[in-house]
Parts: sequence; structure tokens; C-alpha cells
Amino acid sequence: MSATTDSEFNFKKIIAAGLIIALGSIAFVFAMVSIARAAKGNQPLDQEAVNSRIAPVAKVEFAAASAGAAAGDRSGEQMYKTTCVACHEAGVANAPKFGDKAAWAPRLALGLDGLLKSAIAGKNAMPPRAGSDANDTELARAIVYMANKAGANFKEPAAKEAAAK
Repeated sequence: MSATTDSEFNFKKIIAAGLIIALGSIAFVFAMVSIARAAKGNQPLDQEAVNSRIAPVAKVEFAAASAGAAAGDRSGEQMYKTTCVACHEAGVANAPKFGDKAAWAPRLALGLDGLLKSAIAGKNAMPPRAGSDANDTELARAIVYMANKAGANFKEPAAKEAAAK
């Protein structure tokens, strides 16, 4: 019977010690918080300092697609290099690759007007106007540039005073 009593006594000591440690830890935390509040006082937050601590580490800004040339003045090659290359260089989403005569052949049969109509409206995965801010003349120039590299003999359109967008 004394063995049971000793184990109960040891268990009670462990529980008591645990409670004392827990309560001591809580009292310590409250004391530290009280000291920190007293040291700070009732000073208002420095909003500028708070904003600088939570400011984003980076900022993304989008530039106009026509960087380097005014809208309406971009050549077919400029349009290709800034917009069309993203899909037509690698054939993304079945876009005919630049210079691939076999892939472009059925499209060239539509003529420049047919290709321009498709580019303005968007075709398959290509968004309207190829996702650019290009006007009709610039789109036509880009089409002429790509089509001629694939075997067409389209004439590049001249700039218009008020090219429709």
C-alpha cells in the first residue's frame, strides 16, 4: 500500500510543480508586457513609420506597348518584335510560326484583308488586335511583315491620317 501512496505523492508533486511553472511563466509575460507599455507610454503611433514597415517590396508598372514609336507609326517589324513574337516565334497555341511557309499557306489564301479581319476580331487563342493597342494600319503592317517572310508578296499599307482603331 505504501508503494501506491508514494506514486500518488510523486504524481501530486509533478502536477504542483507544473502548475507553479505555468503560473510563473504567465506572471512573467504579464510583467514584461506591463514594463513594455510603461516604457512606451501613451505615444500615438507614427503612421509614416508603420506604413514604411508594411510597404510592398516591389511595384509593377505597365508601360504602353508602343514604347519607342508613337502609335500609328510602328512598322511591321516593330509590331512583330514587340507583340507578335510572343506566340508566332514558337508557335504557341498553334499560331503559325514566323517564316513557316507550310503553316502560313492556307492563311495567305485569305489575302491581306482576310488576315487583317481575323487579327482585328481575334482568332482562336489570339485576342483581338493581338492584345495590343495597334491600329488597323499597324496590324496590317505586322501581317504583311510576317506573311511576306512566309512567301507572300503583300504590299505594306501606307500610314493614314486618322487610322481607325
